[in-house]
Amino acid sequence: MFQLVATDPRFYVIAKAPGVGFHREDDAPGVLDILRDGLQDAALWPVHRLDKVTSGLLVVARSQAVAAALGAAFAGREVQKYYLALSDARPNRKQGLIKGDMEKGRGGAWRLCQSQANPAVTQFFSHSLAPGRRLFVLRPRSGKTHQLRVAMKSLGAPILGDALYGGSAADRTYLHAYALSFALDGESFCFSSPPAHGECWPQAQLADYLAANPPAALPWPVL
Repeated sequence: MFQLVATDPRFYVIAKAPGVGFHREDDAPGVLDILRDGLQDAALWPVHRLDKVTSGLLVVARSQAVAAALGAAFAGREVQKYYLALSDARPNRKQGLIKGDMEKGRGGAWRLCQSQANPAVTQFFSHSLAPGRRLFVLRPRSGKTHQLRVAMKSLGAPILGDALYGGSAADRTYLHAYALSFALDGESFCFSSPPAHGECWPQAQLADYLAANPPAALPWPVL
């Protein structure tokens, strides 16, 4: 259900498996329920969230004060976040910026609009890892519901396995929260965790690419 990435007196960093919801659903426990049981620590507070289909890094605070401080950092866009996604489709652009307002569509999906009143903003690079497998390194600069999934659809390259947004069938939705960095009490932290779930990740090629191209070191344009 999760892998413990880092332990600090103020927080935990875990790597969540895909298919685990943040909130309890009927008899299925949510992330915090699982963590409280697995870590034997009842004093846990949420800081940010991942979609149920998304795997990867989550920060969980060990006090309400730390949750407030880290929550403010996420809300203030002071936390650097990098995601990995796979698609089997060719995008209409190989790198760039996706920006636009989002509105609810049908069946729980969202859609990207041309208006810019309160836009979702995503930067991305892509790279062909293997035949039929293109990697996207995604940097969300805002925090909208389904933002990255909608951004990928707008490129004509929906995420592999993301049926809600037109992705090809697969054993999971191939979206992974790979790396994040933040500051707390004057101390800087950086964490990364490669994807461990899914038969479609070209693991050797992915490891080689990430070793040569750490997401934080990519030439991201200044917004």
